[in-house]
Amino acid sequence: MPGEAFQVTGRAGTAPGVHILSVRGAINQVTSPAFDEAVHAAHAQHLIIDLSGVPSIDSMAIGALVRVFVSCNKSGRKLALVGLSHHVKNVLRLTGVEALFETYPTIPEAESAAG
Repeated sequence: MPGEAFQVTGRAGTAPGVHILSVRGAINQVTSPAFDEAVHAAHAQHLIIDLSGVPSIDSMAIGALVRVFVSCNKSGRKLALVGLSHHVKNVLRLTGVEALFETYPTIPEAESAAG
């Protein structure tokens, strides 16, 4: 997947007030601004970020995810991460930020929890 182009696509969830962002490719120094922009454009009460298309994360991605958490927390919005690979889970745990995020294996499970 090293050559995979970065992409963030947004769509409404099946429940009112839910927005889903699907991320493909690595969140890094080059792509982090596009990720931040997509997150800030989503104003739903429940934000689900699907990371199933993200094979690995680095410090830039950790920073971007923590910024999303802080932004949602300050505005009273709910945040959930979905589809974390084994590597992504390990990085979140090793960096000590895993506890900040509600995580779910699938989008339907995250939507059920949001409702």
